[in-house]
Parts: sequence; C-alpha cells; structure tokens
Amino acid sequence: MFLVLFGTVVIAGIVGYTAERTGWTHNGYLQSIIICVGGAFLFYFIRIMFGFGFASPGMNAILSSIGALIIVPFHWRK
Repeated sequence: MFLVLFGTVVIAGIVGYTAERTGWTHNGYLQSIIICVGGAFLFYFIRIMFGFGFASPGMNAILSSIGALIIVPFHWRK
C-alpha cells in the first residue's frame, strides 16, 4: 500500500509536467505538478477511506490529476 502512494505521486508529477510541456495548461511547471499531486493524494485517501475508485491505482492517479488540473485553475480565474 505504501508503494502505491509513491507510484501515485510519481504518476501525478508526470501528468503535471506533461500537461505543462504540451501547452494544455499555462500554470507553470511547479504549480501544475503541485496541483496534480494534491488531487492524486486527495483521491488516494478517499479511495482508502470509502473504497471506491477505478480499477487500478494508476488509473486513479491519472484521472484524479487531470481532474485537479481542470478544477483548480478554473476555480480561481475570474
């Protein structure tokens, strides 16, 4: 279970870096990685506490990172 947490952080960091590198977001590299890791942590702990999620921890990390990148920057824009 502890290795799943490390894998979640690594996958979320890769998703954040890739999103910024391809131009999908314009937050900055560090900000995108922080947003992705935060969303992945949140979904990881929700999966542990309540037991729902997708089939694999990798899919959970990817989809929660993308969801965080969509929700967080748009929430703060005017």
